[in-house]
Amino acid sequence: MSASGLSQEPARTRKPVWHDLSAHFTDESECLAAFIAFETAEVLDGVKPSTLINLPDRPRKCGRNLYRIWKEHGEDVIKESSLEAAVLVERNGSLLLLLYDRAALSRLLTNRGTLTILRRAGYPAMNDIAVLLSEFASRFASGGVPHEIGLILGYPLKDVAGFMGLSRREFSCQGPWKIYGDPGESLMLAEAHRQSRCRMAGRLVSGSRPYECLGLPIRTVARTGRVFLSIK
Repeated sequence: MSASGLSQEPARTRKPVWHDLSAHFTDESECLAAFIAFETAEVLDGVKPSTLINLPDRPRKCGRNLYRIWKEHGEDVIKESSLEAAVLVERNGSLLLLLYDRAALSRLLTNRGTLTILRRAGYPAMNDIAVLLSEFASRFASGGVPHEIGLILGYPLKDVAGFMGLSRREFSCQGPWKIYGDPGESLMLAEAHRQSRCRMAGRLVSGSRPYECLGLPIRTVARTGRVFLSIK
């Protein structure tokens, strides 16, 4: 896969995967920074509030164990970026990592539709990100996957509500997530996600440094007190 193919014609390429890029990064911390920049491309572009990454404690195809590299370098890699992180659950030699934009999640918690779905799913009234993430962590720890996680992953409300059986919209098609009702808006959003990945992949294989990709000033909202959370 060429850099030009990724950056110039994103609409004509498949969605890239990390294995396409991993060989370009030999230093462990740079490799992790590139991995995070790639996996959070949609968040960094502002088209998604967060992304969920599973890090198993085993080498990937590239030969690196990103679980162990995250343990050693993760906090340092993201501390100067616009991202924050929460470990939602860690068990059986893997961790489930949520990387998110605090301002975007804060806006979600002011959205009436989001709050309605959370309330119907049994969540307490809240306007605090730490409380929300703690509740998600508790539900993951119980062994299930809370369907309402789609809300903070930026899926359309209508699709989350449809998947949870909270609306009368019928299933219409399968995209990166299950789509209910009119698929137009959902498919456009999925394409925006794909193009973000393609652009980031193009930048990384074209020689942009991973830390620069993570630290671009693409947010206008000031952030203070970035933290690395490990929620038990």
